[in-house]
Amino acid sequence: MGSVIKKRRKKIAKHKRKKQLKALRHKNK
Repeated sequence: MGSVIKKRRKKIAKHKRKKQLKALRHKNK
């Protein structure tokens, strides 16, 4: 069970990173 929660956290972290990258690109434009 613990490993499943860790995997989910990694997915959330990836999603947040993608959102940050999109925000940075918009700022650069």
